[in-house]
Amino acid sequence: MTSVAPRWRKSTRSANEGNCVEVAGNLPAVVLVRDSKDPSGPALAFTPDAWRALVTSLRRADLD
Repeated sequence: MTSVAPRWRKSTRSANEGNCVEVAGNLPAVVLVRDSKDPSGPALAFTPDAWRALVTSLRRADLD
């Protein structure tokens, strides 16, 4: 069995202000999201479809 470790990346909108999230989208069938200030803390888990729907909704709201 091969285990894949999450590869975390910061939000492109973080602007180095410390108030951002990190996303790990390299895992099969799950997208993880965590607070960048607490990397050992809890992470939210989304299905890829649910993550795409959330991001799409947030982008649309940002345009309004």
